[in-house]
Amino acid sequence: MTNSLYISTIEPRSGKSLIALGIIELILRKTTKVGFFRPIIQDPIDDQPDKHIDLILSHFKLPQTYHDSFGLLYSEVNNLMGQEKLDEILDKIITKYKKLEKNCDFIVCENSDYVAENAAFAFDLNVAIAKNLGCSFLILGNGHQKSIEDISISLKIVADAYREKHCKILGIIVNKVALNDVKALEDSLQKIYTDNHYLFSVIPYDKKLDSPRVREIAEQLKAQVLYGHNRLDNLVFNYLVAAMQMQHAITHLDDNYLVVTPSDRGDVIIGTLQAHQSTNYPNLAGILLTTECQLESSIDRLIGGLADPLPILWVDTYTYPTASRLQTVYSSLKAGDLEKINWSIEIFDESVNLPKLEQLINDIEVDGITPKLFTYNLIQQAKSKKRHLVLPEGKDPRILQAVAILTSRDIVNITLLGEKARIEQTIQNNGIQLDLNNLNIINPVESPYLEDYTQTLYDLRKHKGLTLESAKDMMIDVSYFGTMMVYKGDADGMVSGAIHTTGHTIRPALQIIKTKPDYKLVSSVFFMCLPDKVLVYGDCAINPNPTAEQLAEIAIVSAETAETFGIIPKVALLSYSSGESGKGEDVEKVKQATIIAKKRRPDLLFEGPIQYDAAVDMTVAAQKIPDSKVAGQATVFIFPDLNTGNNTYKAVQRETGAIAIGPILQGLKKPVNDLSRGCTVEDIINTVAITAIQSN
Repeated sequence: MTNSLYISTIEPRSGKSLIALGIIELILRKTTKVGFFRPIIQDPIDDQPDKHIDLILSHFKLPQTYHDSFGLLYSEVNNLMGQEKLDEILDKIITKYKKLEKNCDFIVCENSDYVAENAAFAFDLNVAIAKNLGCSFLILGNGHQKSIEDISISLKIVADAYREKHCKILGIIVNKVALNDVKALEDSLQKIYTDNHYLFSVIPYDKKLDSPRVREIAEQLKAQVLYGHNRLDNLVFNYLVAAMQMQHAITHLDDNYLVVTPSDRGDVIIGTLQAHQSTNYPNLAGILLTTECQLESSIDRLIGGLADPLPILWVDTYTYPTASRLQTVYSSLKAGDLEKINWSIEIFDESVNLPKLEQLINDIEVDGITPKLFTYNLIQQAKSKKRHLVLPEGKDPRILQAVAILTSRDIVNITLLGEKARIEQTIQNNGIQLDLNNLNIINPVESPYLEDYTQTLYDLRKHKGLTLESAKDMMIDVSYFGTMMVYKGDADGMVSGAIHTTGHTIRPALQIIKTKPDYKLVSSVFFMCLPDKVLVYGDCAINPNPTAEQLAEIAIVSAETAETFGIIPKVALLSYSSGESGKGEDVEKVKQATIIAKKRRPDLLFEGPIQYDAAVDMTVAAQKIPDSKVAGQATVFIFPDLNTGNNTYKAVQRETGAIAIGPILQGLKKPVNDLSRGCTVEDIINTVAITAIQSN
C-alpha cells in the first residue's frame, strides 16, 4: 500500500500549509511520486480554487489534476448527510483517493475542514476517513498566545481521543509557540508521551509568516488601492491608528507598520510618507485611509508626483470600525509567494526532527538521486561554507528576485554590479522584497578598484596587443569587471547570462581566469533533472567538434563534476554504434577517447562507444554490451560533438519536461557560470548554489 500521512489539526489556522510544504519537500528528496489529497473542501466562491490544493500543486508541480486532489465538496457532503448516507461519503472519498494512489509512492492528506453542527461528528468523520485511507495521524497543535500547560492539556485530550479510536499516531507538532517556550514544551511532551515513540517537534512563532501583505488587507477589507500598486507585497507587522498630531504619532512608528488615519488628515499622510523616506525612521508598509471623505486634491497631486510612493488604500468606513476589522485580517500561504513558501520550508527543516520523521515514515527506496534531493543538497552544500559571488546583471528583475531568496535563506553573500539607483528602481517597480542595505553594489565606472583591475588586465593581455586605454574600456563592462573580481579573489565565483550571450559571459573567463593546470580546455555540462533521476550531459554548449584527447578530458572532468554534486559517475561516451559493432572515423574517435580516459583515470567507470539506448536500458545493454559496468545504468553522458549534445539536451528537456540546470562550466581555475537568457528565478538560484560549491 502507498505510504500516507494524515495531518490533523486541533483548531483552524494552525499552519497546515507549512507542515504540508515541509513534509512534501522532505519526501520529494526520496521519490518524485508524491501526491496531495484533501478529503473534503469548501465549495468554490467565484470559481476560486481551494488555496491549499492550489499552493501545493503549483509549487511542487505535482503530476495530478486539481479534481484528483480532493474527495467531495461541502455541499455534496451535506446533501448525502441529509440522506443519512455516510457510507456513500466514505466510498466516494476512497474511490478518488485510490485513483490518486495508483501513481504515488507517498500521499500527504490534510484533514477535512468540514464543520458539522456536532463537533464530535466532524471528529468521527475525519477518523473514519483517515482509517479507511490507511493513513497514520500527524497531530498539529496551535501554540499561539497559549501557556505550556494549556497546549499540553489540549494535545493530550486529542491524542487520547485518537487512541480510543485505535488510530495510529505518528507524531505531534506544535506550531506558533513563543520562542522562549519551545525547549520547555519539547521537554514536557517527551515526559508525557515517553513510552509512545512519537515524533515531537515544536515550531516557534514567526512574525514574518503570520503577517499579511498589503494586498491581502486590500482584498479582505475590499479597499481601493490609490497608490503604490507595485508595493502591495509589503508585509504588515502591525497597525498604528494615527489620530493624534503627527509630531506625536511619528514616535510610535516601527518597521512594517500600516498607518491608519482619516483621509482628511493631510498632515499625517505627508508626515508618514516623509518618515518612510527618512533614514532616521523605520521602513513602513503603507497607509490606510478611512471615512467617506475623498483625498484632498492638493494631497492627491503631491502624492501623484512621487516616483514610488507607499501603498495607500482607502475604505469608506470610519477609523475605529476599520481598526476593529483589521484585527480579523489573516494571512495565508498562497501559490506564487516564493518568499513565504521557501521560508516555511526552511523553518520546518530547522524545527522538525527530520531523521525521526523519516524513520517513522515507511522507507521509500529509490535508485540514484531524485531531482528534489539533488537541488536540496545543492542548497545545503552551498550554505555549509558560505561563499561570496558576483552577479553582473543587477538590473534584471529575475536576478534581483533570486538574490532576495538567496540572501533571506543565507545561502551566499552577493555583490551586484550596476547603477544603484537603477537597481533600486527595478526592485521597486517589481515589488521585490530586498533590502539594499544588506547588499554590496558596485558600479564599475565609479569603483575604486577600476584602475587596479585595468592595470591587471593590461598586464595579462598586452602580449596580445591590448593597450591600457582599451583595457579600461573593457573593464567598464560588467562581465569583465565581475570576472576580474573572481581572478583577484574579491569574489569566489561569478554567474551571468540572464541578459548577456554565452560568449559575452565566457570570453572574459577564458582570457583572464584560464584553465586549471591539468586541463587544456573549458567544457560544460547540464544537470538534467528528469522525473525520477538526475543525469549529467556534456559537452552541450562550448566545444563544437572535440578531438579524441579533448573528448577524453571532457569525460573525466564531467565525471569529477558529477561526484562533486553527489552523483555516482558511470560515464557513457556516446556514438551511433555500441562496442565493436561499428566502424568509421566518428566511432574511432569515441573509441580512442574511451581508451585515453580509462588510462588517465582507471579508478572511474567509462564505456564507449555506446548508443544511448544501451546506456540507459538494462535489457538493451544485456544484448549489446553484456559485461559492461556502465551500460544500462549510465549517469554521465558524453556526446561526440556540440551539434549532437545541444540538440539532444533540448529535445529531452522539451519532450520530457526535464529541468536542465546549466551550462555549468568545467576546467576553469575559478568558477564562472552561464545562464540561459530564458532562465527562471529557480534556475538562477540553482546555478548560484552550484557556483558556490565549485568555489570550495
